[in-house]
Amino acid sequence: MNTLRPKSKREKHRVTFFVGCFFGCSLALIAAIITSIHARDLLKGEGQTKYMNTIFPLYTLFGFLVLHMLMYAGNVYFWTRYRVNYSFIFGFKQGTELGFKQVLLLSFGLSLLILAAVLANLEMEMDPETQSYKTLTELLPLGLVVVLIAICPFNILYRTNRFFFLVCLWHCICAPLYLVTLPDFFLADQFTSQVQLLRNVEFYACYYGWGDFKKRDATTCNDSNVYKVLSIVIAAVPYWIRVLQCIRRFCEGRDSTQAMNGLKYLSTIAAVVSRAIYTQNRGTTLRVIAASTSGVATIFSTYWDIVMDWGLLCRNSENPWLRDKLILPNRSIYFIAMVLNVILRLAWMQTVLDFHETPFLHRNALIAIVASLEIIRRGIWNFFRLENEHLNNVGKFRAVKTVPLPFSYEDEYKNL
Repeated sequence: MNTLRPKSKREKHRVTFFVGCFFGCSLALIAAIITSIHARDLLKGEGQTKYMNTIFPLYTLFGFLVLHMLMYAGNVYFWTRYRVNYSFIFGFKQGTELGFKQVLLLSFGLSLLILAAVLANLEMEMDPETQSYKTLTELLPLGLVVVLIAICPFNILYRTNRFFFLVCLWHCICAPLYLVTLPDFFLADQFTSQVQLLRNVEFYACYYGWGDFKKRDATTCNDSNVYKVLSIVIAAVPYWIRVLQCIRRFCEGRDSTQAMNGLKYLSTIAAVVSRAIYTQNRGTTLRVIAASTSGVATIFSTYWDIVMDWGLLCRNSENPWLRDKLILPNRSIYFIAMVLNVILRLAWMQTVLDFHETPFLHRNALIAIVASLEIIRRGIWNFFRLENEHLNNVGKFRAVKTVPLPFSYEDEYKNL
């Protein structure tokens, strides 16, 4: 129990100060961006469509990343508050795990850089003296990516955690060659909710690789058949990694549950691919296939989330339709989470119902909203998934990762 009990870390005032500073600066930049857009009536300008098709996807990549980090910060806060030992479950080196304030510091620091780049981009486009430097304005998002990558080798900004993340990422990429641990498949599950971020990475490579940024025109990417095929493949890759991980776990433990979990991800791959094909090639038959495969995958995944991952919907438990042990004092939160999980999983319906063709909202803006809803759903899933794992660890007295064998109390009593 002493090992399972989370150890409190000493808080640093400078972290709290910079969190508040970065958050306040981010709010100021958001206000400045909104003011600039409305003052110059940019939403109704001639270049609005071109801007949404090119610059908007470049910056939404960072937006998805910041939103996911904010959800993780909220998870860490509630895990700590309700004494879920996430550090032990994830396998962090003791004392190196990030608290919610450290995650917020990284989130708001990144958002500050992003918003400053967006404002600079807008100002350079509006200023008559700098409008001739269009190539320079297009390179701002790429420069931000280069800056973030350049920080990685240096021993700053929680290098131990970055290395832990890269190791888990490598295990996911090389699946099923490595032994699958909880951090590995947990990270792979996060990527299944960041499909749009991965597609934006593809857009980065195409937009800057083919030189479209020089004329702010993405027709080379959007009209390329290779680009469209890669977009479908990229959407299926995270789920395929989970399939390989399930196969590895099934071969090691002969657990039929892992086989069923693999089938769940295969059904999701069929749904994702069919929806992507329908988006690129419209037709009644493709719509029916996309809707049917998505419906089956949604039912399968929702059941797995609530029953298997969260351990809820137990009819004969001490807490009806929940589970015997609960961490949150208010049981209604569990029912609200289950309903939200179902609603947010139905976000795919906008694809087959052609909601992206609404006149009051650009297609890319709607895609970003749907992607953000999936990230929020994953953040909710993370808390209850780790809560269930923590309760299983406590209930089965799993306070250490390895148990020396043979292990027998009878020999001790014989020696007394």
